[in-house]
Amino acid sequence: MSTGPPPVPGGRTREEREAVRREREARRATGDGGAPPRAGAADSAASRSEAVAAASDGEGPRPPEAGRPAPGGEPPRKSRGPRLVGLAVVVALLGATAWVLASLFQPFAGDGGRAIRVAVPKGATVGQIGDLLSERGVIPSAFFFQARARLSGVGGDLKPGSYKLREDMSYGAVLGRLEKGPPQNIVTVVIPEGRSRREVARELPGGLEGSYLRETRRSDQLDLRRYRATAARSLEGFLFPATYELRRGRPVSALVDQQLAAFRLEFAKVDLRYARSKSLTPYDVLIIASMVEREAQVAKERPLVASVIYNRLHEGIPLSIDATIRYATRNWQRPLRESELHVDSPYNTRTHEGLPPGPIGNPGLASIRAAAHPARTKLLYYVVKPGTCGEHAFSANDSEFQRDAARYERERRERGGKSPTSC
Repeated sequence: MSTGPPPVPGGRTREEREAVRREREARRATGDGGAPPRAGAADSAASRSEAVAAASDGEGPRPPEAGRPAPGGEPPRKSRGPRLVGLAVVVALLGATAWVLASLFQPFAGDGGRAIRVAVPKGATVGQIGDLLSERGVIPSAFFFQARARLSGVGGDLKPGSYKLREDMSYGAVLGRLEKGPPQNIVTVVIPEGRSRREVARELPGGLEGSYLRETRRSDQLDLRRYRATAARSLEGFLFPATYELRRGRPVSALVDQQLAAFRLEFAKVDLRYARSKSLTPYDVLIIASMVEREAQVAKERPLVASVIYNRLHEGIPLSIDATIRYATRNWQRPLRESELHVDSPYNTRTHEGLPPGPIGNPGLASIRAAAHPARTKLLYYVVKPGTCGEHAFSANDSEFQRDAARYERERRERGGKSPTSC
């Protein structure tokens, strides 16, 4: 009995085809796209025939074509990192350039705020002027002020004098004012800290009428009793150092009145409780401050110099401050001669114990405060430290002082008798 058509010569039986079909379905179920282990040449050929047939019918996995991604994969991409970094650098450079230009030329600067009086000293560089204006709040940056001045070509044309400027002005507006100069009908008097009244009289600019020395002997604008200074021979010490402006032709007494008014205002800010606890009067504090002002060239040393003075007064040791001898001999510049060191004067603190009879100059507020509140130390000596600009080597005993003094003298001899400082 016939069960179907006879097998095709060279073909597969029905059972073989059924086995191949089951094997293909098993591979699909497991996801295994590879061929099964070979059973023989006939099986291999059959498998290849079935794979081709399945591919033509849309069945089974299709091998990836050249240049095309496999199903479920992503196309290859080029890295974007270098391009993004380069773009960020360009943006940063553009931003920095815009910031620098805006800082230099200040396109949105206003007219400024409150009025500020600024005195530009004679001989000041554009950098020093920028620092001064920045400290006073006239400009935001000394660096950009100097850069703008150089770009504008006016760095060397800025004139000294007293100016009425404003807070937060533009660089261009300030440079225009300084290039033009101060008003011609105003006399600007710049009195440095520590100067004696005789020194101020010699350095006083023209334009004021009268004698400064005469006007600084006494004044009804200052009650000396308030400061326990009734024995004072002049207003030395009370003539507050600052920058003053007066109209040309005004009397010198107007300048003195301004100095005394400034002194009363500033001295009222000083706490004298510690000095009073040491039995010192306000006038004593002023005398000590005048010596501190002359001796301390570095701001941080003011309280230390004051402490040496306090300690020597307490120990009954002569102060031996050469600045007092310079005041007595009116020699502020050249080296003191041996004869001057032995001058017969109450201001010679090498030969007289205690404080000199009066101030040796007119101190500023920082030195007055140091004199009222010295550092708490046991220091008794100091001598200039070689290789510095006015710094001192402080010591608490004589052996340390002799060592520091010997070093100073050795350095001075090596320089041919000149001061071994580096200013």
